[in-house]
Amino acid sequence: MAIRILAVLFNWLSLGLVAVFLLLSAVIWTYGRDLPNHASLASYEPPTMSRIFSSEGQLLDEFAKERRLFSPIEEIPDLVKNAFISAEDKSFYSHKGYDPAGILKAGAQALMGGQLRGASTITQQVMKNFLLSNERSVERKIKEIVLASRIEKSLSKDEILEIYLNEIFLGQNSFGVAAAAQTYFNKPLEALSVEEVAYLAALPKAPSTYHPVRQMDRALSRRNFVIREMVENGFILPDDGAMAMRTELRTVLNGDYVDYKAQLPPRGYFTDEIRRQLSETFGADEFFGRGLTIRATMDQDLQVVAARALREGLERYDRLRGIWRGTGIQLKADELASEEDWRAALEDVLLPRDIDGWHLAVVLELRGNSAVIGVEGSVSDKEAIISSSEMQWARRLGGSGGVGSQTKSAGDLLQAGDVVFVSSIGKDGEATHWSLHQLPEVQGAFVAMDPNSGRVLALQGGFSYQQSVFNRATQALRQPGSALKPFVYAAALDSGYTPATIVIDAPIEYETPEGLWRPSNSSDRYFGPTLLRTGIEKSRNLMTVRLAMDVGLSAIAAYTESFGVYDTMNLLPSNALGAQETTLLQMVAAYAMFANGGEKVEPTLVDRVQDRFGYTLFRHDQRFCLNCGQRLLVEGEVPKIVAHRQRVIDAVTAYQLTSMMKGVVERGTASQTVNPGFPVAGKTGTTNDSRDAWFIGFTPNIVAGCYIGFDLPESLGKSAYGGTLCGPIFNEFIKKAAEKYGTSEFKIPEDGVFINIDRFTGERVHSTAERNNVLTEFFQKGTEPSLGDFRIIDGGFAMASDLPLFDPNEEYDADMSNIAGLGIEERPATQQGQVDERGSFGSLSSGGLY
Repeated sequence: MAIRILAVLFNWLSLGLVAVFLLLSAVIWTYGRDLPNHASLASYEPPTMSRIFSSEGQLLDEFAKERRLFSPIEEIPDLVKNAFISAEDKSFYSHKGYDPAGILKAGAQALMGGQLRGASTITQQVMKNFLLSNERSVERKIKEIVLASRIEKSLSKDEILEIYLNEIFLGQNSFGVAAAAQTYFNKPLEALSVEEVAYLAALPKAPSTYHPVRQMDRALSRRNFVIREMVENGFILPDDGAMAMRTELRTVLNGDYVDYKAQLPPRGYFTDEIRRQLSETFGADEFFGRGLTIRATMDQDLQVVAARALREGLERYDRLRGIWRGTGIQLKADELASEEDWRAALEDVLLPRDIDGWHLAVVLELRGNSAVIGVEGSVSDKEAIISSSEMQWARRLGGSGGVGSQTKSAGDLLQAGDVVFVSSIGKDGEATHWSLHQLPEVQGAFVAMDPNSGRVLALQGGFSYQQSVFNRATQALRQPGSALKPFVYAAALDSGYTPATIVIDAPIEYETPEGLWRPSNSSDRYFGPTLLRTGIEKSRNLMTVRLAMDVGLSAIAAYTESFGVYDTMNLLPSNALGAQETTLLQMVAAYAMFANGGEKVEPTLVDRVQDRFGYTLFRHDQRFCLNCGQRLLVEGEVPKIVAHRQRVIDAVTAYQLTSMMKGVVERGTASQTVNPGFPVAGKTGTTNDSRDAWFIGFTPNIVAGCYIGFDLPESLGKSAYGGTLCGPIFNEFIKKAAEKYGTSEFKIPEDGVFINIDRFTGERVHSTAERNNVLTEFFQKGTEPSLGDFRIIDGGFAMASDLPLFDPNEEYDADMSNIAGLGIEERPATQQGQVDERGSFGSLSSGGLY
């Protein structure tokens, strides 16, 4: 009887097990049919931030949608691995992807009225995060288990743990343990202590629940739980665990460590332009998630100099205008009640904080003629004061829109609560008083480049990136004006003209589809037959137009396009004077080809781009070494570097233009503001109505350029020229650049010869000629003039015989008007009582650029 009962029970048990097996098989088949392909995890690369480094290897910027630093499993310390295993899945290395005992325990706890918990293993969490949703349901849990069991057959335990530790979200936009270690402790993984790794391991459950500031008690409790689990699992010694639990929770968020972000320079135009360009090249998803390592061409020292020089130039112009606008922001009276109040209120003000030397401040009270201020970030027992003498440059607008009377006291400009910009003035690092500033309305840009490689060393796209992210160096299309003239002259020289060619400087008229075009020189003066060099040195518009029409606009267009100034130049006469728009970066890159002897260079902000595994995706330098593969070099032999660069113009032509542009600096339109004390060539540019002011200059080692103008173009003033506005900016920069990169004379090509010519007629002269009228010019061999030979270019335009011309000895400088105040009328000197009149040639108007 007993045997029969046992047999029946056995049969029922067997049938039950078979039924359970069939039921489980049916469930697994049902939920396992349309599951995501888990095999993709075998080649999974988690989205990782891209990082930009300077040419010296210093971290400049980071870009990511999810802030993650990828760490291979072999580089993750055991202490970190063991902390997460203890906190999340102590049987990780022994189970098959799921933990039956843990599931049964969680189920029993739920049936007894306890809190329902997931009992998910690390493998299951990986499946949930990558392939499933966060939905809390039995169906999702079953799918999770099925996928976990499958992935355990495809990947090793270490591979699964690597994915988990690099993918897990740990709060503060930090994904993965490496990024979280930097966010919370500003440390690499290997530098973390027991209590620090335990806190990171406490976060996966709910990072906001264990916030180290808002939820300190919960954070400590969970951290200490992880430490106890590590002790219990034998990963750390009991004494070490006890000491770790007694240690206070110290993090970046508590203010105990310096935030890693504070060690990064503020984001600027340079790195943001890299983001813009590489996002177009690789795609935004690749750039923000592929973990690119980008080596930028930036020279940090020169970037600081460029930004400071441009800002000082823009502010110098703004102060000459003398109009006070302020910030337009005022704190309320109750926000000035205490230092704590005004500091908190000032911290919330949305104004730029990336201007070197400037601070935000609030006017606390007016006292006599001065203003007492509270300065953001400044902690001193000494009261901060802006004296009236530091405000006299500024005046309020009058009721009729004109500038008001001179500022005599702080009350003429300011009132309590005004938020302003200030900078400190003092000795030995201590401020004695403060100077008042404001953001200029005028904008501009500055670019510096290595002319031999095209590497952009500095790029500043405006006064402040935080004020305006629009990059005026690369995105603003502006008229270059006379800065384009060297390319017209280059086309002429390569077409058979020589430095001895004479061009007529006299008025012209030209019929266009839009009507009659009458360009003029900036000075409204005409000097008749004039040497080619003088046309550039004195920036003569009429000479340039005549030359362009004689050479042909199609030839001019071909040159500007080969230099990269334009993709396509429109065949309009005014474009020979720079009427067609381009960018500062394109212009600086084009001038680099004069500096390097006429070879094509491509501007770049990036030296190299590598993926997370170190594979090079892009390299700018395409040169190669012919003999570097040899084991030994012959004594005295050096590596032979070859660069197959396209030649844009003949080396002799490049030197001739360089020599002429040295004259711009030494005698011409930049002579009063560009004087660094070593050889520099360059060209000013000022557009019609002075809407844009340019200067681009170079040494054999550095080429740099600047433009200034309003974003919505309007006149900068009657005395605003490329020489007066951009010349000082370039001069300050190039002197600092030369200290680092050195300077030298420009290289003289072998295929040319120096010849003495008459500076007025262009004729070749004897060595005994009067030296005052002699120029030494460089000629292509075979093109040098013979005695008594000269050529005159009129461009097909006649010259009126009754036109009053000025003596060519007169050294009138079109760009060098009075720079003490903008809007002052030009009063050029005349020769022996001559008056500035135009005779019977007719009424002329300036329609060109200069």
